[in-house]
Amino acid sequence: MSVIEVEDVWKRFLIPHERRTTVLETIAGALALFGGRRSTFEEFWALRNITFNVTKGRSIGIIGENGSGKTTLLRLIARVMTPDQGRIAVTGRIAPMLELGLGFHPELTVKENVVVFGAIMGLQREKLRKQIGSIIKFSELKRFEDAPLKTLSSGMQMRLAFSVAVETDADIILVDEALAVGDMEFRRKCLSKFKEFKNEGRTIALVSHDLNLVTEFCEDALLLSQGELVAKGNASHVVQEYINETESQSASAPTVNQVIDS
Repeated sequence: MSVIEVEDVWKRFLIPHERRTTVLETIAGALALFGGRRSTFEEFWALRNITFNVTKGRSIGIIGENGSGKTTLLRLIARVMTPDQGRIAVTGRIAPMLELGLGFHPELTVKENVVVFGAIMGLQREKLRKQIGSIIKFSELKRFEDAPLKTLSSGMQMRLAFSVAVETDADIILVDEALAVGDMEFRRKCLSKFKEFKNEGRTIALVSHDLNLVTEFCEDALLLSQGELVAKGNASHVVQEYINETESQSASAPTVNQVIDS
């Protein structure tokens, strides 16, 4: 049974452009915004004609160069954004681990932020109250539970956000580079938790630049390039296709000496 269905999905963004060559033009442009004047806009299609399905209990990796549309695709599946064209159908409860730490408040303590972020992630209040201790333990921040969040490093804050997110009872887990948080030991804990999810039959969509992780962890994969789906299928095959494409592009690129000589 397919729990994620993406059919002919397109997503467009508008990029504002306003040519300014002098300081006076820059000031005039700023004043024009207050006067209601508009800049010109360029259409940028982040995703074009994306179609695929994810079967219940499968893990799918989404790979591609920076700016290829990977994160945009996850946000669409998470319903953070809506497509300009096409259809996305999701069966089951989603836990989106997209922008870890979004919803945190720097003046609140670590423990208070667990409550706030847990509510945002959809955890029930009573269940969350019982899980605070295990969440903080998993994040390895017991010493700092009563400290204001602003005293923690960004890496520690991301660990806390991840620790809250993994406590959700979601059927589908969307992960955008969340395994990049923390040190190697914490990464191993995160990966172990995801393997536990797989054994429980949950569906996972993972965006990552770590091709070894995608090959090890995912059965299937998508390869995006400039907003288009250029390959899908077995994770090992898709990753190898991406590697071959990257090596081919590197081989055809001019060297520094060639550029100088020209």
